[in-house]
Amino acid sequence: MSEEHHEGPVGPRGNGDAPEHRLRKELPQERPATAPEPQAPEQEAPPTVTGRQRLVQSVWPPRASRAQLIVALLLFGLGFGLAVQVASHSAGDTALRGARQEDLVRILDELDDRTARLEEEQKTLEDQRSELENSSDQAEEARRQTLARERQLGVLAGTVPAEGPGIEVTVEDPRKAVGPDKLLDAVQELRAAGAEAIELNGVRVVASTYLTARPDTGAGVSVDGKKISAPYRFKVIGKPQDLEPALNIPGGVVQTLEKEQATVVVERRTKIVVDALRAAKRPDYARSSAR
Repeated sequence: MSEEHHEGPVGPRGNGDAPEHRLRKELPQERPATAPEPQAPEQEAPPTVTGRQRLVQSVWPPRASRAQLIVALLLFGLGFGLAVQVASHSAGDTALRGARQEDLVRILDELDDRTARLEEEQKTLEDQRSELENSSDQAEEARRQTLARERQLGVLAGTVPAEGPGIEVTVEDPRKAVGPDKLLDAVQELRAAGAEAIELNGVRVVASTYLTARPDTGAGVSVDGKKISAPYRFKVIGKPQDLEPALNIPGGVVQTLEKEQATVVVERRTKIVVDALRAAKRPDYARSSAR
Protein backbone atom coordinates (compact mmCIF):
# COMPACT_ATOMS: atom_id res chain seq x y z
CA MET A 1 0.00 0.00 0.00
CA SER A 2 1.17 3.35 -0.88
CA GLU A 3 1.31 6.08 1.75
CA GLU A 4 -1.20 8.84 1.21
CA HIS A 5 -0.04 12.41 1.84
CA HIS A 6 -2.56 15.13 2.41
CA GLU A 7 -1.33 18.68 2.56
CA GLY A 8 -4.56 19.88 4.04
CA PRO A 9 -8.16 19.11 4.35
CA VAL A 10 -9.99 18.62 1.12
CA GLY A 11 -13.13 20.67 0.54
CA PRO A 12 -16.36 19.22 -0.55
CA ARG A 13 -15.57 20.08 -4.20
CA GLY A 14 -12.08 18.85 -4.02
CA ASN A 15 -10.65 22.42 -3.89
CA GLY A 16 -7.51 22.61 -1.91
CA ASP A 17 -8.37 25.93 -0.23
CA ALA A 18 -9.94 25.70 3.17
CA PRO A 19 -13.25 27.46 3.81
CA GLU A 20 -11.62 29.94 6.28
CA HIS A 21 -8.97 30.90 3.74
CA ARG A 22 -11.56 31.40 1.01
CA LEU A 23 -13.70 33.59 3.29
CA ARG A 24 -10.72 35.70 4.20
CA LYS A 25 -10.01 36.45 0.56
CA GLU A 26 -13.59 37.47 -0.10
CA LEU A 27 -13.70 40.02 2.79
CA PRO A 28 -12.33 43.51 2.06
CA GLN A 29 -8.90 44.29 3.29
CA GLU A 30 -8.91 45.62 6.77
CA ARG A 31 -7.86 49.27 7.18
CA PRO A 32 -6.02 50.54 10.17
CA ALA A 33 -8.04 52.76 12.39
CA THR A 34 -7.23 56.48 12.02
CA ALA A 35 -7.63 59.21 14.57
CA PRO A 36 -10.61 61.55 14.02
CA GLU A 37 -9.72 64.83 12.29
CA PRO A 38 -9.97 67.85 14.57
CA GLN A 39 -12.92 70.08 13.71
CA ALA A 40 -12.21 73.73 12.92
CA PRO A 41 -13.64 76.13 15.45
CA GLU A 42 -16.87 77.77 14.35
CA GLN A 43 -16.30 81.32 12.95
CA GLU A 44 -18.43 84.11 14.30
CA ALA A 45 -20.83 85.71 11.82
CA PRO A 46 -19.74 89.22 10.69
CA PRO A 47 -21.67 92.05 12.35
CA THR A 48 -24.58 93.46 10.36
CA VAL A 49 -23.83 96.94 8.87
CA THR A 50 -26.78 99.30 8.47
CA GLY A 51 -27.31 101.64 5.54
CA ARG A 52 -26.55 104.71 7.66
CA GLN A 53 -23.26 103.21 8.80
CA ARG A 54 -22.27 102.46 5.20
CA LEU A 55 -23.11 106.08 4.27
CA VAL A 56 -20.97 107.43 7.11
CA GLN A 57 -18.09 105.12 6.14
CA SER A 58 -18.29 106.33 2.52
CA VAL A 59 -18.06 110.04 3.41
CA TRP A 60 -15.84 109.99 6.47
CA PRO A 61 -12.97 110.32 6.55
CA PRO A 62 -13.30 112.58 3.49
CA ARG A 63 -11.44 111.53 0.39
CA ALA A 64 -12.04 114.44 -2.02
CA SER A 65 -10.12 115.08 -5.18
CA ARG A 66 -9.08 118.52 -6.42
CA ALA A 67 -11.89 118.62 -8.96
CA GLN A 68 -14.45 117.84 -6.26
CA LEU A 69 -13.10 120.64 -4.07
CA ILE A 70 -13.39 123.13 -6.94
CA VAL A 71 -16.97 122.06 -7.62
CA ALA A 72 -17.80 122.36 -3.92
CA LEU A 73 -16.41 125.92 -3.80
CA LEU A 74 -18.41 126.91 -6.88
CA LEU A 75 -21.60 125.50 -5.40
CA PHE A 76 -20.92 127.32 -2.14
CA GLY A 77 -20.45 130.62 -3.98
CA LEU A 78 -23.65 130.09 -5.95
CA GLY A 79 -25.61 129.30 -2.82
CA PHE A 80 -24.24 132.35 -1.03
CA GLY A 81 -25.20 134.62 -3.94
CA LEU A 82 -28.73 133.23 -4.02
CA ALA A 83 -29.06 133.72 -0.26
CA VAL A 84 -27.96 137.37 -0.52
CA GLN A 85 -30.39 138.01 -3.38
CA VAL A 86 -33.29 136.46 -1.50
CA ALA A 87 -32.39 138.50 1.60
CA SER A 88 -32.33 141.75 -0.39
CA HIS A 89 -35.73 141.02 -1.93
CA SER A 90 -37.10 140.13 1.48
CA ALA A 91 -35.80 143.42 2.89
CA GLY A 92 -37.56 145.37 0.12
CA ASP A 93 -40.81 143.50 0.73
CA THR A 94 -40.50 144.15 4.47
CA ALA A 95 -40.09 147.89 3.86
CA LEU A 96 -43.28 147.97 1.79
CA ARG A 97 -45.16 145.90 4.37
CA GLY A 98 -44.13 148.35 7.08
CA ALA A 99 -45.16 151.42 5.09
CA ARG A 100 -48.23 153.36 6.06
CA GLN A 101 -51.35 153.27 3.98
CA GLU A 102 -50.88 156.92 3.02
CA ASP A 103 -47.36 156.22 1.75
CA LEU A 104 -48.55 153.26 -0.31
CA VAL A 105 -51.32 155.37 -1.83
CA ARG A 106 -48.80 158.08 -2.70
CA ILE A 107 -46.45 155.57 -4.34
CA LEU A 108 -49.28 154.11 -6.39
CA ASP A 109 -50.44 157.58 -7.46
CA GLU A 110 -46.93 158.53 -8.56
CA LEU A 111 -46.58 155.32 -10.56
CA ASP A 112 -49.93 155.93 -12.23
CA ASP A 113 -48.95 159.51 -13.09
CA ARG A 114 -45.62 158.45 -14.57
CA THR A 115 -47.32 155.73 -16.58
CA ALA A 116 -49.85 158.23 -17.92
CA ARG A 117 -47.10 160.68 -18.89
CA LEU A 118 -45.09 158.00 -20.66
CA GLU A 119 -48.16 156.82 -22.55
CA GLU A 120 -48.94 160.39 -23.58
CA GLU A 121 -45.38 160.91 -24.77
CA GLN A 122 -45.53 157.65 -26.71
CA LYS A 123 -48.77 158.76 -28.39
CA THR A 124 -47.20 162.11 -29.31
CA LEU A 125 -44.21 160.43 -30.91
CA GLU A 126 -46.45 158.05 -32.82
CA ASP A 127 -48.53 160.98 -34.11
CA GLN A 128 -45.38 162.75 -35.24
CA ARG A 129 -44.23 159.67 -37.09
CA SER A 130 -47.61 159.35 -38.80
CA GLU A 131 -47.50 162.99 -39.86
CA LEU A 132 -44.05 162.51 -41.34
CA GLU A 133 -45.11 159.41 -43.23
CA ASN A 134 -48.34 160.94 -44.58
CA SER A 135 -47.13 164.48 -45.30
CA SER A 136 -46.67 165.45 -48.93
CA ASP A 137 -43.75 167.65 -48.02
CA GLN A 138 -41.85 165.51 -45.56
CA ALA A 139 -38.90 167.88 -45.39
CA GLU A 140 -41.09 170.79 -44.26
CA GLU A 141 -42.93 168.61 -41.76
CA ALA A 142 -39.65 167.36 -40.35
CA ARG A 143 -38.42 170.95 -39.95
CA ARG A 144 -41.62 171.97 -38.16
CA GLN A 145 -41.41 169.04 -35.77
CA THR A 146 -37.74 169.75 -35.15
CA LEU A 147 -38.51 173.35 -34.14
CA ALA A 148 -41.32 172.21 -31.86
CA ARG A 149 -39.04 169.63 -30.28
CA GLU A 150 -36.35 172.24 -29.81
CA ARG A 151 -38.76 174.50 -27.93
CA GLN A 152 -39.80 171.61 -25.71
CA LEU A 153 -36.21 170.74 -24.92
CA GLY A 154 -35.47 174.42 -24.31
CA VAL A 155 -38.20 174.50 -21.66
CA LEU A 156 -36.75 171.46 -19.94
CA ALA A 157 -33.19 172.81 -20.20
CA GLY A 158 -34.25 176.24 -18.94
CA THR A 159 -32.92 178.11 -22.00
CA VAL A 160 -36.33 179.50 -23.05
CA PRO A 161 -39.15 181.04 -20.98
CA ALA A 162 -42.28 179.02 -20.32
CA GLU A 163 -45.85 179.68 -19.28
CA GLY A 164 -48.85 177.57 -18.44
CA PRO A 165 -51.05 176.38 -15.59
CA GLY A 166 -49.46 175.36 -12.34
CA ILE A 167 -49.00 176.28 -8.69
CA GLU A 168 -47.15 178.76 -6.52
CA VAL A 169 -45.62 177.57 -3.25
CA THR A 170 -44.49 180.00 -0.55
CA VAL A 171 -42.44 178.75 2.40
CA GLU A 172 -42.02 181.09 5.39
CA ASP A 173 -39.14 180.09 7.68
CA PRO A 174 -39.08 182.30 10.78
CA ARG A 175 -36.82 179.92 12.72
CA LYS A 176 -34.40 179.54 9.80
CA ALA A 177 -34.66 175.76 10.17
CA VAL A 178 -35.39 174.91 6.53
CA GLY A 179 -32.22 173.63 4.93
CA PRO A 180 -31.31 172.69 1.38
CA ASP A 181 -32.33 169.07 1.94
CA LYS A 182 -35.94 170.05 2.64
CA LEU A 183 -36.10 172.29 -0.45
CA LEU A 184 -34.53 169.55 -2.56
CA ASP A 185 -37.22 167.14 -1.34
CA ALA A 186 -39.84 169.61 -2.53
CA VAL A 187 -38.18 169.88 -5.96
CA GLN A 188 -38.00 166.10 -6.32
CA GLU A 189 -41.63 165.70 -5.28
CA LEU A 190 -42.73 168.30 -7.84
CA ARG A 191 -40.73 166.61 -10.59
CA ALA A 192 -42.23 163.24 -9.71
CA ALA A 193 -45.72 164.79 -9.90
CA GLY A 194 -45.11 166.04 -13.44
CA ALA A 195 -43.64 169.53 -13.08
CA GLU A 196 -42.32 170.74 -16.46
CA ALA A 197 -40.69 174.00 -15.36
CA ILE A 198 -39.64 175.16 -11.88
CA GLU A 199 -38.31 178.48 -10.65
CA LEU A 200 -37.09 179.04 -7.08
CA ASN A 201 -36.51 182.63 -5.94
CA GLY A 202 -35.57 183.75 -9.45
CA VAL A 203 -33.34 180.73 -10.24
CA ARG A 204 -34.38 178.28 -12.95
CA VAL A 205 -34.30 174.74 -11.60
CA VAL A 206 -33.10 172.16 -14.12
CA ALA A 207 -31.67 168.65 -14.04
CA SER A 208 -28.19 169.87 -13.05
CA THR A 209 -29.38 172.20 -10.28
CA TYR A 210 -27.77 171.74 -6.86
CA LEU A 211 -28.71 173.19 -3.47
CA THR A 212 -26.24 173.82 -0.66
CA ALA A 213 -26.24 175.54 2.71
CA ARG A 214 -24.70 178.98 3.02
CA PRO A 215 -21.55 178.62 5.14
CA ASP A 216 -21.11 182.39 5.59
CA THR A 217 -24.27 183.11 7.58
CA GLY A 218 -25.31 179.67 8.74
CA ALA A 219 -28.81 180.33 7.40
CA GLY A 220 -30.29 180.40 3.95
CA VAL A 221 -29.59 178.32 0.87
CA SER A 222 -27.53 178.59 -2.29
CA VAL A 223 -29.08 177.42 -5.57
CA ASP A 224 -26.48 176.76 -8.26
CA GLY A 225 -24.17 179.07 -6.34
CA LYS A 226 -26.70 181.92 -6.03
CA LYS A 227 -27.65 182.86 -2.48
CA ILE A 228 -31.34 182.95 -1.62
CA SER A 229 -33.17 183.36 1.67
CA ALA A 230 -36.67 182.93 3.10
CA PRO A 231 -39.39 183.26 2.14
CA TYR A 232 -38.80 180.61 -0.51
CA ARG A 233 -41.12 180.93 -3.51
CA PHE A 234 -41.61 178.17 -6.04
CA LYS A 235 -43.24 178.86 -9.41
CA VAL A 236 -44.15 175.53 -10.98
CA ILE A 237 -45.75 174.77 -14.36
CA GLY A 238 -47.67 171.55 -14.61
CA LYS A 239 -51.05 170.01 -13.95
CA PRO A 240 -52.32 171.66 -10.73
CA GLN A 241 -54.54 168.68 -9.92
CA ASP A 242 -51.40 166.53 -9.66
CA LEU A 243 -48.91 169.02 -8.19
CA GLU A 244 -50.90 170.23 -5.17
CA PRO A 245 -51.91 166.78 -3.83
CA ALA A 246 -48.31 165.57 -4.23
CA LEU A 247 -47.15 168.21 -1.73
CA ASN A 248 -50.06 167.76 0.71
CA ILE A 249 -50.02 163.97 1.06
CA PRO A 250 -49.68 162.70 4.65
CA GLY A 251 -46.01 162.65 5.59
CA GLY A 252 -45.13 164.63 2.47
CA VAL A 253 -43.35 167.92 1.87
CA VAL A 254 -45.87 170.21 3.59
CA GLN A 255 -46.03 168.18 6.80
CA THR A 256 -42.23 167.84 6.90
CA LEU A 257 -41.76 171.61 6.60
CA GLU A 258 -44.44 172.31 9.19
CA LYS A 259 -42.55 170.11 11.66
CA GLU A 260 -39.72 172.65 11.32
CA GLN A 261 -42.21 175.39 12.33
CA ALA A 262 -42.33 176.66 8.75
CA THR A 263 -45.49 177.94 7.08
CA VAL A 264 -46.35 176.56 3.66
CA VAL A 265 -48.97 178.04 1.31
CA VAL A 266 -49.86 176.24 -1.95
CA GLU A 267 -51.99 178.11 -4.50
CA ARG A 268 -53.27 176.96 -7.87
CA ARG A 269 -52.88 179.28 -10.85
CA THR A 270 -54.30 179.12 -14.36
CA LYS A 271 -51.20 180.87 -15.67
CA ILE A 272 -47.70 180.69 -14.31
CA VAL A 273 -44.81 182.47 -16.03
CA VAL A 274 -41.34 181.03 -15.55
CA ASP A 275 -38.98 183.48 -17.20
CA ALA A 276 -35.72 182.85 -15.36
CA LEU A 277 -33.28 181.51 -17.91
CA ARG A 278 -30.10 179.57 -17.95
CA ALA A 279 -27.39 180.02 -20.52
CA ALA A 280 -27.02 177.17 -22.96
CA LYS A 281 -23.81 175.41 -22.08
CA ARG A 282 -21.86 173.51 -24.66
CA PRO A 283 -20.68 170.17 -23.28
CA ASP A 284 -16.94 169.73 -23.12
CA TYR A 285 -16.81 166.00 -23.82
CA ALA A 286 -20.25 164.66 -24.75
CA ARG A 287 -21.16 164.63 -28.42
CA SER A 288 -24.31 163.52 -30.19
CA SER A 289 -24.14 159.94 -31.43
CA ALA A 290 -27.05 160.36 -33.87
CA ARG A 291 -26.20 159.58 -37.49
